[in-house]
Amino acid sequence: MSMFHARAGLLAVALTVAGATMTTPPSAAARDRGHAGNRDHAGIRRALGRVVAGGGCPGVVAEFRDTRSAPWFGTAGVADMTTGRERRPGEHFRIGSLTKAFTGTVVLQLVAEGRLTLDDTVAKWLPGVVEEHLGADGTGITVRQLLNHTSGLPDAVLGQEPAPPEEPGTRFVYSKVNYSLAGMIVELVTGATLAEEVEHRLARPLHLTGTYLPGAEETTVRAPHARHYSKLGESGPGAEIHDVTEMNVSWAGAAGGMVSTTSDLHRFLNALLGGRLLPPAQQEEMFTTVSTEGSGWVPDTGYGLGVYSQRLPCGVTLWGGGGFIQGSMSYAMGDRQGTRVLVGNLNGDWNDFQETFTTLFETPFRPATSSPDASSPDGASG
Repeated sequence: MSMFHARAGLLAVALTVAGATMTTPPSAAARDRGHAGNRDHAGIRRALGRVVAGGGCPGVVAEFRDTRSAPWFGTAGVADMTTGRERRPGEHFRIGSLTKAFTGTVVLQLVAEGRLTLDDTVAKWLPGVVEEHLGADGTGITVRQLLNHTSGLPDAVLGQEPAPPEEPGTRFVYSKVNYSLAGMIVELVTGATLAEEVEHRLARPLHLTGTYLPGAEETTVRAPHARHYSKLGESGPGAEIHDVTEMNVSWAGAAGGMVSTTSDLHRFLNALLGGRLLPPAQQEEMFTTVSTEGSGWVPDTGYGLGVYSQRLPCGVTLWGGGGFIQGSMSYAMGDRQGTRVLVGNLNGDWNDFQETFTTLFETPFRPATSSPDASSPDGASG
């Protein structure tokens, strides 16, 4: 019961905290390691250069894997704006809302084991919690609605009171609170922490040695890592850049608190898309999406149970997710079978999230009949 009260306290914190002086400018030159030379890799190199050009972010990494060829890893910019140290493979970084894919997978594994159902109500597992903190009726909200953001519960916004709850099942409303509640349910069902369940069910079996959910006492990112930089929501060329590598993000928890690496995210997403983590019934549930149209969230997307689909301008639809938290922006998406997957991370949070996604993913996933724009200025090398 003490775990329950502790997590309820974190929910209260989540309702008041948002989802997330340097001297050396980042280099715009892109570097690659491993196998290079085909059209996909050249395009990604150019994209990396464009992402950091003009101070768009301190540094960026990308790892592309295709089952038909060897993995490729590339970087641009820097890991440390003071020393100029380059970004490199194996770095840990905060993954933000990509955490939701891990949380959703754990919930669905518990469903497969018969320990709860997607139609269970929040009130069954967390009686009185949403009533006390959000003024909502937990008897009318299901676990499925938490995971696909149709619960009607509002998101947490810094410095503002939560918006009134809406009628459950009416429309998609992206809310970190949904996954805070889902994480609490996992802990009540299992009697273990979500961090322990992620380690036991996902990290250990998949050999995700750099993936973990830190607690309140772990306020930095495990080595090796890039420094994490933030403008703390300010915009404009004069906005100050802050080093937020040391930061307590336990409030984000099941919704966005995890740390991982590019290679770990590849292994996880490949296994998830390939159907190796869930039985067929739960796999179908996870990838059954609701429309996000009109919600003001990421355009051209459909949201499942912790993952989402997104249609690129070239018409190709990818699956996986993205994550934004102070000091870090991450993406892990691939085709529906997981045969081609790109994972990227920026160690800064002021780049346009959607524009960066399109820049990084359009070239490697564009149909072969479409020609990449070779004339784009990028300042990249390699």
